Amino acid sequence: MSVERVEARAGAYADSVTLMQVSADARRADGVEAAVIAMATDLNVSMAVAMGFRPPPGASQNDLLIAIRAHDGRALAAAAAEVDAALAGRPGRAAAGGGTAPFESPRTTGSAIRTDGQGLVLISVPGRYAFAEAIDALDAGCDVMIFSDNMPIEQEVRLKDLAAERGLLVLGPDCGTAIVGGVGLGFSHTVEPGPVGLVAASGTGAQQVLCLLAHAGVGVSATLGVGGRDLSAEVGGRSALAALAALDDDPATDLILVISKPPAPLVARQLRELAATLATPVEFALVGRGEPDLTAATERALRTLGRAVPAWPRWPAHRDGPRNGLLRGLFAGGTLCDEAMVIASQRLGRVESNIPLDPAWHLDPHAVASTHAMIDFGDDQLTAGRAHPMIDQSLRLERLAAQARDPATAIILLDVVLGHGAHPDPAAELAPAIAAARGRSDPLVVVSLIGTESDPQDLRRQARALQAVGAHVFASNAQATRFACDHITRAP
Repeated sequence: MSVERVEARAGAYADSVTLMQVSADARRADGVEAAVIAMATDLNVSMAVAMGFRPPPGASQNDLLIAIRAHDGRALAAAAAEVDAALAGRPGRAAAGGGTAPFESPRTTGSAIRTDGQGLVLISVPGRYAFAEAIDALDAGCDVMIFSDNMPIEQEVRLKDLAAERGLLVLGPDCGTAIVGGVGLGFSHTVEPGPVGLVAASGTGAQQVLCLLAHAGVGVSATLGVGGRDLSAEVGGRSALAALAALDDDPATDLILVISKPPAPLVARQLRELAATLATPVEFALVGRGEPDLTAATERALRTLGRAVPAWPRWPAHRDGPRNGLLRGLFAGGTLCDEAMVIASQRLGRVESNIPLDPAWHLDPHAVASTHAMIDFGDDQLTAGRAHPMIDQSLRLERLAAQARDPATAIILLDVVLGHGAHPDPAAELAPAIAAARGRSDPLVVVSLIGTESDPQDLRRQARALQAVGAHVFASNAQATRFACDHITRAP
């Protein structure tokens, strides 16, 4: 009989990426059947309960959840000891006389700046703490990139107003991707320097464009991620306007491309009005009805530069017959999800989502839809206290299995985003899950694979692994979505 250990460890904290790795290592330990090591948020506790663990007594969202199930007591004790050791470990640094000394990191952002000097400050702490750290950075005269999400929008506005007063730039919050001075920050790719500067209110949207440009042999001067809410009516494009001006002043930038998930119409108009006054040509990739998709916008930018538009890579599977039923999209990238919904809604009608194009199409991300549906697993609601789905695929893998069990599912559409910071081998987990899903109900599986030839995961190896289990793989998310829509013959 299996045995388990469930505890909520008060006052303990580790970042979500560390916890994802510890949890994955625990699941691979001998004799372990299941393991969840994560902050005890409502989402993570409910996931543990769904995996058959008993609820941890008296847990709060500030506690560390440790839940392990093993074949016997010896395996459970060994796995628990490994988890404790991993959580207790601390990095070290070289001591003056040789060996390793404990790493004494600065305790505040301000002290780090005083030690290392001014520069771009990258902030990645739980969202409720990010504001104070960003204030410290701005007070010290530094530009700021806020990787953290779940920051209140009024704090975002305040930070960006303060930055404008001081001639500084705030990238984020929820800035997943940036390239500054040739260095990729957050989720990024190794790309060559080149003439295109990106202003991106979208992380995965920027990554799609970066990778398409790389496939076309074109590099970038900079990628300034301004945060997914920057082009909302509440934030008013504060950072995007500043980033446009900064790139216009950059002699290495010959063309600026503005990328965003569906923006507020007034903010989009303000950006276009500013763009018309700049010396540098500006193209727009503002995902939404009536706008070019990310692939089409990239192609237009290439033509503006006088560059050839290549045939975008794709790896087709052997079978691609039509299907009767529903399209179900499971996305790690919010803008990729938005783009797919825009395309699919024009072809198929109503598409429900936790980030809907129309408020009337809202779907609880834990509910089973009776229509075409797409879920953004990178939305703030699903990342509180856990790693982004580009790192931790567990929630999406569970939903993939559930969708395959639903007889109404005809086609499953997925994105896989490679690059630095992302999962080191996503196909190793996803390919077996796709094979199991196709073995259960044989849905058509279509994948948009966002990556470059230089990414550490090996783009072509990832593509071949997914193709080998019957998935149709595309480098263009828009092409993948159109392919999926073409193969839906009718809803049930």
